[in-house]
Amino acid sequence: MFEDLSTKLESAVQNLKGHSRISDVNIAETVREIRRALLDADVNLEVARSFTDRVKEKAMGEDVLTSVNPGQQFTKIVYDELSDILGGERADISTAQTPPTVILIAGLQGSGKTTFTGKLARYLKTENNRNPLLAAADVYRPAAIDQLKTLASQIDVPVYSIAQKDAVRVAREAVSMAKSLALDTVIIDTAGRLHVDEAMMKEVAEIKKAVNPDEILFVVDAMTGQDAVNTARAFNEEIDFDGVVLTKLDGDTRGGAALSIKSVVQKPIKFLSTGEKLDALTPFYPDRMAQRILGMGDVVSLVEKAQSQFDEKQADKLKKKIRSEKFDLEDFYDQIQKIKKMGNLTDLVGMIPGAASALDEAELDEDTFKPIEAIINSMTPEERRDPTVLNGSRRRRIAKGSGTSVREINQLIKQFGQMKKMMKSMSKSGKINQALQGLKNLPFGR
Repeated sequence: MFEDLSTKLESAVQNLKGHSRISDVNIAETVREIRRALLDADVNLEVARSFTDRVKEKAMGEDVLTSVNPGQQFTKIVYDELSDILGGERADISTAQTPPTVILIAGLQGSGKTTFTGKLARYLKTENNRNPLLAAADVYRPAAIDQLKTLASQIDVPVYSIAQKDAVRVAREAVSMAKSLALDTVIIDTAGRLHVDEAMMKEVAEIKKAVNPDEILFVVDAMTGQDAVNTARAFNEEIDFDGVVLTKLDGDTRGGAALSIKSVVQKPIKFLSTGEKLDALTPFYPDRMAQRILGMGDVVSLVEKAQSQFDEKQADKLKKKIRSEKFDLEDFYDQIQKIKKMGNLTDLVGMIPGAASALDEAELDEDTFKPIEAIINSMTPEERRDPTVLNGSRRRRIAKGSGTSVREINQLIKQFGQMKKMMKSMSKSGKINQALQGLKNLPFGR
C-alpha cells in the first residue's frame, strides 16, 4: 500500500536534501512535486492543496532556511502534516459502561463488511479478551449469513440469526441474547447496497434507534479512491458514524482514500484490513502510517507483531542452540512458521526502514517460503538435524520429493550455513541478548 506515493514523496524530499542550502525557490519546487504526487495518488484536491500550503508556509520559516540540516527539518514538517491529515492520534472504539458494548457495522455491498465483522470479533477476543456475539443482520443475502457463520466457527464465536427478513429484530434480540449469556460485545453486520440509497439509510437508522450502538463503523473499499470518500461523506451526513474502516488496502498502491477521508469527513480511521485472513486486521496509527509513507518504516508495529509470537522460554532454548551450534533446519522451519503468523510479508517489509525501496518491486507473500518448506519437509529427521550428510543421491531424492532442483537445495544449504555463522557471531557479541531484552522491555501502547 502507498507504494507509488511513497516513491514520489521520497524522491521529492531527497532532491531537497541534496542541496547544500535551500531557498524559497527550491522549497516551492519540492512542494509542487509533493502536490503532484498527492494528486496522482487520488488525494482529494482541496486536501492536497491545503496540505502543501501548510508545508510551504512552515518550510519558509527562518528556522528551516537557516538550519544546519534544512532537509531534515523539511522532512519533519512533511511527516507532521501527514500525521495530521491522517488523524493525528490513534482513535480506539468506544466501550459501554454497562456491557454489552454494541458495535454496528455498515457500508456498501462488496466493501468487505462481513469479513471485517469476523476480523473485528477475532481482534477483540484475542487482543482485548472480549467475548463477542455476532448478529447476522444482513438478512437479504443468505450467503452473507452463511459466510458470517463460517467465519465465526473459525474463531469459536456465536452468531445470532433468524429466518425472517427483519434486521431490526435481529439486532435487538442479539443484544438481549448477549445480556442473557453474559457476553460483553455485540457486533452487528448489516446489509449493504450497490450504492447509498434511501432504503439502506433508513434500515441502518432504524437499527441504530433500536439498539443505541456504542460504536458505528463505516467500512469502505480503499481501492475505490475518491468514491470511497464521497460515499463516507454521504453516509455520515445521514447516520453520523464514529469511525472508518479501510478494506483492501493491500491492493491500493495509491492511498488517496486514506489520506483524504479524515479531512473530508472529520471522522477517524480506526482499522485497516489488508487481506482475507481473519488475522489481517490492523489498528490504525496515523503517526506510524506517516512514517511508512515517507519510507521511515514502522518498527513499533513490527516489534508488536513479533512480540505476539515471542515466547521467552523458546527464545532462551533457541539462543543456547545457536551458541552451541546446534541450530538446525528443524529450528529454521519453526522460525519460518512464526514469521508467517506475523502477517503479510510485503506489509512486514514495509515496516523496516529502507527495506521496501531496497527490494524495489519484489513480490513477497507466503509462496516465498513454499520451496524452502517443501525442501525441509522432504528431508529425513537426520538430514534436518545434520545437513552435512546430504550427498548427491540424497539431494536428488529431496529435489524429486519437493518439486525443486538440486541447485535450489544447494543454495538453501549454503545460505543456511552462512546464516548460522552470522547468528553465532551475534551470539558471541551479545547482540542476540540485546535484541531479546529490547523486545521484552519495549513499552507498547499509545
